[in-house]
Order: sequence, then C-alpha cells, then structure tokens
Amino acid sequence: QGILREGLEDVAQFFKAHGSCRLPLSPSLLVKGIVPRDCSYFNSNAVPLKLSFQNVDPLGENIRVIFKCGDDLRQDMLTLQMIRIMNKIWVQEGLDMRMVIFRCFSTGRGRGMVEMIPNAETLRKIQVEHGVTGSFKDRPLADWLQKHNPKEDEYEKAVENFIYSCAGCCVATYVLGICDRHNDNIMLKTTGHMFHIDFGRFLGHAQMFGNIKRDRAPFVFTSDMAYVINGGDKPSSRFHDFVDLCCQAYNLIRKHTHLFLNLLGLMLSCGIPELSDLEDLKYVYDALRPQDSDADATTYFTRLIESSLGSVATKLNFFIHNLAQMKFAGSEARPSLSFAPRTHTLKTSGRIRDVFLCRHERVFNPSKGYTYVVKVQRDNPGEVTFVQRTFEEFQELHNKLRLLFPSSLLPSFPSRFVIGRSRGEAAAERRKEELNGYIWHLIHAAPEVAECDLIYTFFHPLPRDEKAAGTNPSPKPADATWAQSLGKVGGEVKLSISYKNNKLFIMVMHIRGLPPLQDGNDPDPYVKTYLLPDPQKTTKRKTKVARKTCNPTYNEMLVYDGIPRGDLEQRELRLSVLSEEGFWENILLGEVGIRLRDLDLAQEKMGWFALGSRGHGTL
Repeated sequence: QGILREGLEDVAQFFKAHGSCRLPLSPSLLVKGIVPRDCSYFNSNAVPLKLSFQNVDPLGENIRVIFKCGDDLRQDMLTLQMIRIMNKIWVQEGLDMRMVIFRCFSTGRGRGMVEMIPNAETLRKIQVEHGVTGSFKDRPLADWLQKHNPKEDEYEKAVENFIYSCAGCCVATYVLGICDRHNDNIMLKTTGHMFHIDFGRFLGHAQMFGNIKRDRAPFVFTSDMAYVINGGDKPSSRFHDFVDLCCQAYNLIRKHTHLFLNLLGLMLSCGIPELSDLEDLKYVYDALRPQDSDADATTYFTRLIESSLGSVATKLNFFIHNLAQMKFAGSEARPSLSFAPRTHTLKTSGRIRDVFLCRHERVFNPSKGYTYVVKVQRDNPGEVTFVQRTFEEFQELHNKLRLLFPSSLLPSFPSRFVIGRSRGEAAAERRKEELNGYIWHLIHAAPEVAECDLIYTFFHPLPRDEKAAGTNPSPKPADATWAQSLGKVGGEVKLSISYKNNKLFIMVMHIRGLPPLQDGNDPDPYVKTYLLPDPQKTTKRKTKVARKTCNPTYNEMLVYDGIPRGDLEQRELRLSVLSEEGFWENILLGEVGIRLRDLDLAQEKMGWFALGSRGHGTL
C-alpha cells in the first residue's frame, strides 16, 4: 500500500508537468490525471495494480485499468488475439457466442496494461458469499445472477448470455490449452456473460503440485454452471442447447485448423517460453483433431463436457484457492445475504411489529422443495407484506447473525436434519412450527439483534415476493413429473440420420421430456435400436446409460454397415428408450418406428421424433 501511494504521487507529478497523455492500452483513450482514492491492488502473486484515470472528456467516466509487473503479457496478447479470431469465425458463420474480449498491451519486458471490464466479479467472490465452501455448492452463480436480474425477462436474458459465453469459453480454453484455471481468473458480468482472464499458462503447460497436474479436467465446467443452464439441479432441454452450441463452435474452429497452426507457428521464434517448439503446436493439432469427421468430433467433445462436469478436482482446486486467499483478507465488510440485492434498515423500511409464518408451499422451480410464506406487519397501520423464504435462506440468516452476535443473544435454530423423508409434507409442517418460534424470538430479541440490518433485509420483499404476494398455495400441476404412473410413455428423441458408402449412420443426440418412474425417481435411460425385419436380432445397437435424468444427452453414433441402398428402402428403424433397472426387467419409457423409405437420405436428416407406444414416428 505504501509503495502504491508513492507511485501515485509520481504519476500525479507527471500529469502536473504534461497535462494529459494517451493510454498505451488504446490510443483513443486520453487521460489528464489519476484518482488515488479509486486505486488499489489485487491479491494474486504478481500483485497487479488497479488504477483509475481521469477522462479528458468531461462527460466520460473515469478509465479503469490494471497494471501488471512480473508477467509476460505478450502471451496474454497472443491468447486474446486467438480468441478474437475464433469469435470472428463464429460470427461469420452466424453463431454469436457473446464473448467478452478485453484489451491487453505489453508496455515492456514483463509489464503491461489490461482493460478492466465493468460490472463483473470473479467466481471466487460470488462463491464465498455462500461461505468458504461455496465452490462445492450449486446455487451461488444462479443466486447472484437472480440478485442482479430480479425481473423474469432480465434473468432469462442473463441465462441465455451465460449459456452462449460459457460454451465459447469451454471451446476456446480447451483448444488453446489454457491452464491455471481457478475461480479468481474466471469472471461473470451481471448481464450473464462469462469470461476468462490471466493467460499466464497455455498450450497445456499446466501448473504442477509435485508430479500432479493442477488442472485435471479438460476445461472448467462445474455443477454450479450447469445449475444456471438447467434452471435447477436436474438436466433440462437447455443443457442440450449448451452441448449443441459447444459442438457446433468446436467443429467451426476445426475447419480452420491450419490457420491457427500457421499463426502460432509464426510466433515460435519470439521468445515466449510456452510457445517455443513443435511440441507446443502439436498440442493444438491434437486438440482440434482435424482427421475426425464432424460427427466423431461431436461425440468426442460431448465426452469432454461430461468429464469436466464430473471432475471433483476442479472444485477442490477452487476450494484450496479460497483458503489461500483468506490470508490476504483484511477487515471484511459486514456480512450480507446472498439472495438480497441490497441492504435494508429499520430507518428505510419501517419498524417491524410482528411476523408470522402462515404456511408452506410446494415449489418446482428452480428445484423441487418447499418455501415458507411469512406475513410481516409493520408499525404503519395496514402495512402488511408477504415474503417467501426457503429453509436454506433461514439458515443463511442465522449463520450470518452468528458472525455478528454471540450465541447467547440468538434463539436456537431448528435442526437441518429430520427423521424420515427430508422433503415430505410432514417434515415441512414440522419445520414450519419450529421456524415460526425462531422468527418470533428473533423479532423479540435484544434491540441490537432485532433491529439489525440483516433482519430487516431478510424480511424486506424481493421481486419474487411481490409477484406471489397473497396467492393461494400452488396446486400440483397435472403433468408434474413426479406424478406419472408406471408404463406411461412419452418424450422426444433428437436424431441425425445419414447414409453413405453402404453405411447407415444414426447419431442419437438428446432426449427430452421422459416420464419418471412410478416411485417418482428419474429413470436411468438408454437407447436401443433394431433395423427391421431382423428375425435373428443381429442388428441390436445400444447407447451408454445416462444416470438419473429425464433429459439425457448422448451424442453417440450407431452404425449399420453393409446395407445396400435398395435394401434400405425395405427397412424400418425401431428405436426404444428404456430405463436400466439392474436385476429387474428394464422399463420401457417410449419407442418410435421410422420407415427409412420416408426419409430422403441423399443428405443428412436431423430432427426430433416423438416417443410413444408402438407406432410410426414423424419428423
């Protein structure tokens, strides 16, 4: 801090002497001074400086930049240039991945400037709002986006931006082998755009712990990102869109493999340590797999997504980084609630006279569970509001209050664990009574507790409360996925069917809307196909089994070899979707018969087919 202040005085003297100057980051940016109160530093190894300059334009905002010393920013410049070229390729092909690409400029050996993106936060800061173990939880990113986009249409737009930009980041970071990925160098804008920063390691040169690679997954794609995409903790059809976007973007870049190899080859002699020989170029060649067909590459990248999503190492890496950053933390700001966009006080909201937990309601979005409706009465006559809070939100309030007050001043909080079904009606009713007692004691506690900002923020209506204020308990929808009966079939399957050189290719892509099992659990679906007539059952083909989902993604190719075109016209593709039941008989979830003579297989046919009981499907 002292060195920063001394340096800022030198810069202030420079502006007194010279009046103004252009920033190296972009010659169009003209500045006339520095704003010391807005300048600080980051806690990463190189301790980069956060600088704020006065704009010469009186109507323009201050210009914020990062100055780094100790990192070779030529590598960052090259990486950002490659990502910029990828983005141009996607846009030219009509695919806007909503990428955030910032400026970066090396001003000397081991130093340079980086543009600061406004209204953005690192994943670490978002996750630690839910505690130091926030990197293991699924909700932090979704809750943060909901907080900054309270209206439904705003949130849907933010999720759409997230899906596109996350897909672009997955492809770009995989192709360029960008390593040292932790939650302090991945950022999220309030508009939902995700982007990566700090490209100090690329082309597969991972940081090591002894002989162990720190980056174990192909790229960073974690369950909290999937939670935003799916709108909950179960796969939805939006996840299909995400996988399709990734595979489409990957295949478009693969068509330009030689462009990227040539551009990187030109830089071999420039002295960047991680781009110095042909082995580094081979990394990009192997990542792009130019020898594969688009279908094979689609299958390959789908497996990479599954591998990244299932990687515990990434979350563990994030958690270790959270712990490492705790030693830098000085005086922390007062705790705030992760689901509340702003703080409210007794003065701004009006004194609370009484609170009463009226009822519990079953909710299905973003995930199945219960929410509790609380009636809040204030001193102003007739001012009554209703707020909806989950058990987890009550628990977060209690945990944050414990950071401010000794336990002796707080009522005891109901146990999280219940005997029997944890989400059952009886458990929700029991919790309702316990929570009612808890909030009554909270409001009638000592003044420093009862009147604190956390409590007034908790009981202040959110946009979701205003929308649902005073409504009756939601009836169970007639088509609720947990209420289907055994033997009910349905859903749709997305296929890509093509024929070439006496081979029939069937790409099983996605399935959506499968019925759950009789016990309410999601099935373990797989796809089985036959080419009829087939009296000997020699044409059976199967996909892998997806676990516990009604909306599985496969992207698996099933191939029938040695089928003459004349024979093809007499054949029917019989496709069944079944749930694997271990020792019991597998359960049929839906099937479809497709007459191949009805399809013009001179070119690839792709589309959704309705699943039902035995019958012929239409595209």
